[in-house]
Amino acid sequence: MNNPLSGLGDKAKLIQEAMKMQKEIQKEQVTVEKNGVTVTASGDQKIVSITTNGQSDDRIREAINEALKKSQEAAAKKIQQMGGMGGLGGLLGK
Repeated sequence: MNNPLSGLGDKAKLIQEAMKMQKEIQKEQVTVEKNGVTVTASGDQKIVSITTNGQSDDRIREAINEALKKSQEAAAKKIQQMGGMGGLGGLLGK
């Protein structure tokens, strides 16, 4: 007999691996310096710091992070309205 719950272990393992990968990505940081401005971003698309001519400006960092968060929420809402990732199956050739 085929146990319908047998795939749950595989799914749990995939979720655990995805969470581990996400934590590793969050640890990554990229720093770019251009025209007297230095920006450091984390792998999960958050601005860690902004320095302009040697001066830190947390107000700009907070505003950018808020804008990024809202844009991600809007994108997630749009994907849900389209039927979630399953709704994209036709576009992906599935």
